[in-house]
Amino acid sequence: MAKLDVIAEIREDHRKIRDGLLELIAAVQSKNVGKAREILDRINVLVRPLFIFEEKALYPTLKVFLGEYAEQLVKEHDTVIDTARSCTELLKKGSLTDEEARQGVNAVRALLIHVSYCDGLAILFERLKSEELEQLAEKLAEAGEEGAPLRDWTEKIRKK
Repeated sequence: MAKLDVIAEIREDHRKIRDGLLELIAAVQSKNVGKAREILDRINVLVRPLFIFEEKALYPTLKVFLGEYAEQLVKEHDTVIDTARSCTELLKKGSLTDEEARQGVNAVRALLIHVSYCDGLAILFERLKSEELEQLAEKLAEAGEEGAPLRDWTEKIRKK
């Protein structure tokens, strides 16, 4: 089996999430609730392994550079999860008012900012030792094997 390039994999995951969020913004702006739900469900599945990996492996590894701020990154995930829940609740409606669409777009933009910020951490990965990158690659592969979507993982599995 080919060795996993953890930096490339994480950056690619962030790109997929970014693209999904941009699609979600367009769907919410056009008030296409059905399409927006489909996109949000797809993002929900895509983001779960990344969250697991970041919280269990990446952030603790980056603590050498970030100190206590590494723990703040987990708290930021809580905010992202709450925002995603709000979007889910909003999209349970059959239609959106102009104001609801505006609020939804703003919420998704907040998620997009978080993804952009997290991807910026890649600059720190370059300073890790090759052994640390290999261990992170193993943890990333393991995180992909945990099968629950993000909503289920945060509500039933993730430890607060």
